[in-house]
Amino acid sequence: MMKFTKQDFIFLVGGLIIHVVDIGVDFWVASKYFCEGQYSWGILILCFRGLSSVVTQLFSYEWFKNDWENPDPEKLKWILLVHFFHCGIFIRYWFALKYGCQAAFKQNSSGDISEADCTNFILKQAVDIMADVNMLKVFKTFLETTPQLFVQIYILMQHDANSVCQYAAVIMSFCGISVSMVDYQISLRKSLPDKDEFHVLPKLVYLFYKLLTITSWILSISLITLLSVRSSVFLLILLWSCGFCWTLKQHTTFCKSKVMEYLYRTVVGIILIFTFFNIKGRKTKVCISIYYATHTLVTLGILFVYLFWKPSDTKEVYFTIVSALTVLSLVLGIIFLIVYYRHFHPTAYCRQQACSDEVDGVAGEKDRVKAGRFQHFIMQ
Repeated sequence: MMKFTKQDFIFLVGGLIIHVVDIGVDFWVASKYFCEGQYSWGILILCFRGLSSVVTQLFSYEWFKNDWENPDPEKLKWILLVHFFHCGIFIRYWFALKYGCQAAFKQNSSGDISEADCTNFILKQAVDIMADVNMLKVFKTFLETTPQLFVQIYILMQHDANSVCQYAAVIMSFCGISVSMVDYQISLRKSLPDKDEFHVLPKLVYLFYKLLTITSWILSISLITLLSVRSSVFLLILLWSCGFCWTLKQHTTFCKSKVMEYLYRTVVGIILIFTFFNIKGRKTKVCISIYYATHTLVTLGILFVYLFWKPSDTKEVYFTIVSALTVLSLVLGIIFLIVYYRHFHPTAYCRQQACSDEVDGVAGEKDRVKAGRFQHFIMQ
């Protein structure tokens, strides 16, 4: 049964607060770098911010056009103007807070049919808009937050002199990833019919699975970047190319526009650099095993190479600590991954219905609303 609880509303408000604070921290960190004369780092931080903002605005505006059956040209112009100034996400947050507040705190308890229909409409609007917001946050997480986390960790490893703003940026990056991971899983459960509630324990298991595997990978890439920036860039481009080719082979149909579809596949390739997800809603046992086996081999290879060819100015104790953290987070992340997929994955509750093999179903296009779009993206 579709629900929007007070806890969901609190998560929504918390996500908005973190989003606003994250913007402020990004500009604060960039300004610090500019003041210290480190222009390249400041420009890189702002580039990640600008890239994620442009991509999320494009998708947000495209969804507004697709979701309105008979769009008013004047209204579309205003929506386009708002997105042009990179404020589209705040429109969606406003609608989410509006319908979410009504759904969470003003639920209808009477038996009147018309009021019940109105309540169901508000509830569905709240769930759908929250799903879209969380989907945009997934884009932002892997286009901006995760790359910024990688850059900040690299800077901390490269230079002895560290400032408070650098640690603040790392903390905000981890917070952004954490909230994004949990929020989109909550929306996924709500978009799938007849699923059990996503309770605290599954949330924590999923959170640690994602955070630990991503942390291990970011530390690994940071180590190889210390050896050679070119090698790191080559590895990232190679991984993106593999992810992009995989999406082409999957024949994804996420967007109505061909241009937006290729943009979507490009974004998916970037996301696949850092973590795995199933874009077609199919069973993932083989794919996810290959994915994390490859990540494990590459991580161990990087540690092996760094052990023999590490820079002369790298302290042995420092390398030992980073290596131990990398291996430990990878092992724990894989353990949490296995636990999650064996006990808390949505398919664990509906294997007999084979729901994991269905994305679009046989339902008509009229029934494929926002929840279907969200489900089509993150069905894992």
